[in-house]
Amino acid sequence: MATPETPVTPATPTENHEIVLKNEIVHEHSNEMVPDDEMIHEHSHEMVPENEMIHEHSHEVVPENEMIHGHNHELVPVNEMIHEHNHEMVQEHEMTHEHHIVLGNEIVPGDEMVPDNEMIPLNEMVLAEQPNYIETPPNDLETQPSKRRKKKSIVWEHFTIENVGAGTRRACCKQCKQSFAYSTGSKVAGTSHLKRHIAKGACPVVLRNQQNNQSSPYNTPSKMSGYGGSNDAPKRRYRTASSPYLAFDPDRCRQEISRMIIMHDYPLHMVEHPGFLTFVQHLQPRFDMVSFNTVQGDCVATYLREKQAIQKVIGGVPGRICLTLDMWSSCYTVGYVFITGQYIDSEWKIHRKILNVIMEPYPDSDTAFSHAVAACLSDWSMEGKLFSVTINHPISDAAVDNLRALLSVKNPLVLNGQLVVGNCLARTLSSIAQDAFHFLHGTVKKVRDSIKYVKTSESHEEKFIELKQQLQVPSTKTLVLDDRTQWNTTYEMLLAASELKEVFSCLDTSDPDYKDAPSVEDWKQVEILCTYLKILFDTANLLTAPTIPTTNTFFHEAWKIQLELARAAASEDPSISSLTKTMQEKFDKYWKSCCLMLAISVVMDPRFKMKLVEFSFTKIYGEEAATYVKIVEEGIHELFLEYVALPLPLTPTYAEEANGGDIKQENAQDLGASSNGAGLTDFDAYIMETTSQQSRSELDQYLEESLLPRVHEFDVVGWWKLNRMKYPTLSKMARDILSVPVSTVTADSVFCTVGKEMDQYRCSLRPETVEALICAKDWLQNASVDTLHAPIKMEVPI
Repeated sequence: MATPETPVTPATPTENHEIVLKNEIVHEHSNEMVPDDEMIHEHSHEMVPENEMIHEHSHEVVPENEMIHGHNHELVPVNEMIHEHNHEMVQEHEMTHEHHIVLGNEIVPGDEMVPDNEMIPLNEMVLAEQPNYIETPPNDLETQPSKRRKKKSIVWEHFTIENVGAGTRRACCKQCKQSFAYSTGSKVAGTSHLKRHIAKGACPVVLRNQQNNQSSPYNTPSKMSGYGGSNDAPKRRYRTASSPYLAFDPDRCRQEISRMIIMHDYPLHMVEHPGFLTFVQHLQPRFDMVSFNTVQGDCVATYLREKQAIQKVIGGVPGRICLTLDMWSSCYTVGYVFITGQYIDSEWKIHRKILNVIMEPYPDSDTAFSHAVAACLSDWSMEGKLFSVTINHPISDAAVDNLRALLSVKNPLVLNGQLVVGNCLARTLSSIAQDAFHFLHGTVKKVRDSIKYVKTSESHEEKFIELKQQLQVPSTKTLVLDDRTQWNTTYEMLLAASELKEVFSCLDTSDPDYKDAPSVEDWKQVEILCTYLKILFDTANLLTAPTIPTTNTFFHEAWKIQLELARAAASEDPSISSLTKTMQEKFDKYWKSCCLMLAISVVMDPRFKMKLVEFSFTKIYGEEAATYVKIVEEGIHELFLEYVALPLPLTPTYAEEANGGDIKQENAQDLGASSNGAGLTDFDAYIMETTSQQSRSELDQYLEESLLPRVHEFDVVGWWKLNRMKYPTLSKMARDILSVPVSTVTADSVFCTVGKEMDQYRCSLRPETVEALICAKDWLQNASVDTLHAPIKMEVPI
């Protein structure tokens, strides 16, 4: 392509920043191309070998590795050059040319920085107007060329230079006719902004061509003919962007806006806020901002796309799915049931995903939870795959009956529904802690006021610290005020104050303004309270782990709490028994409702099996322990028989095999009927009977084997994965039992003392939109890294 002709007005050498090929040098006057192995002297036009250079005035030959300064004829090594006027030393990679800074081999105006992604590689050389082997004084007009060389930059294939005034020139795009600054007097704007106009899609004409040709103008450089009719055309190298240039896509922008709103819980109305509209208009004027209704539809569309992928995963789960139900309140007296599914996939990795957020107009009714479960089973086609349901708070017997009646129709009951409904461990622990704080309300208030007195005054805190040092109290605890909505903060506040009780006891004598200090009896009650709260605190901490704990982890925690609270409630010390009696009664309800499930789960741990059940029940029930141990043994055998009788699940993994098996079985039956007329019905019954007998012994074989050593870290799910061939049926049962969740809340809500409430803004949205926003956020957050199970760290002192 022909390059544009520039005006013939003479210009100083600093006005032109043009690319010259490494192997071509242009003579100053004739503009002829000269091979790189020959150089022409300025006046005599004599050929000079490549490795020799001629001094400007004396015409002396200078070796290649030495250069002579323009005025004092001093020899300078090749890796150091001296500026023409101030004789400053410049390193090889930083060359200075009059008013320009040279980076690498590129001349850039001194007041213009070149971004990293627009640096010219070292194989390109940018020179001034005259050849770089002649030193020319800047004011010597006689040595200036009479003609300009043709510009070699690729941008001039897309731009022309126009004179718009005295000493002012602008570059005009040939495609869209936009005008850009190029030079004003001796100041040259360069070509970087021109290349960005072509390469980054700012030119609408080039953008359309890129979309049609799927190529950037920098990817297909034009060819140049060789010098002297040579067939070997010299190759020009062009720089390309370090990152790909993306064309403007309004649909992609809409999709990213919806993802942003979902991921960060932004209000949908933000797309109509004036500040956001102004920001988007300046960021991309060509983008037509969407309305509230449009972005609402985009968010729902994002939810539906993600839901299709989750449905495939749920449909391919080889085992059963466990649900948790968490009821949120609202200012409009309607409730929102958060339904979360937990399961172990075909790779034996445990997952947890929010499946539904269902609005319940009557959250206190006995049918609220059963209605939500029915909607979830229908929405995800999970009929027959449900294993257990865990609810965030105790419900009435009528609500439990409604739920079991629903599941008896929609889903095969497990142990006649004994394992279907369970309570949330996190909510139970929070409720017990609140009752304990309420029982010692006066004492807790005294401690809180004492800490407030110290922490809210700098002088008081200094006195407290000084007194602590005088008394040499060894505690390293720091006094902090508690958050009433997080019971663990109140526990930590009381624990720190208890260790510093000596300082508080002496503070009233040294500070007359400090009054109403806790008494000795108050500190005793605080110590008792912290002792039993620590058991709850340690168990709740297991629920805050970033990984999903398996069910067997909590049997040891639950029976330890049950045993300690029972002993405390029966204590002869009235201060201990009165405090822990209410705590024990509330936890006993949880223990009775979840004991069987927790016991069966720990039997699936090859480190404990039935031995830990027998040991713990003996501690708790004493002489009656054998009765409760027998209940667990009968329950686990009955559950195993149910798994033996279950048909092969028709997941995508087995569907093709099942279809093929049906055809072969029909052919076999036809063959049997034609040979003896009786078919193979009796044979099938015999196979089922003998298989059941063999499978029944699979559980007994597992229980009779010796226990595995108790290691600090043990992956119980991974163990069953390795032994699934040895215990094919038992491993399926273990996979479902170990995935039963004991908590309905997320890790950040384990210590909450207040129920969750839907904010007023989301309550104003349609229920379908609320569900889409909450579920899609959960799925997008876990799309790249799913929460997996980790080895369980547990030490049992037996």
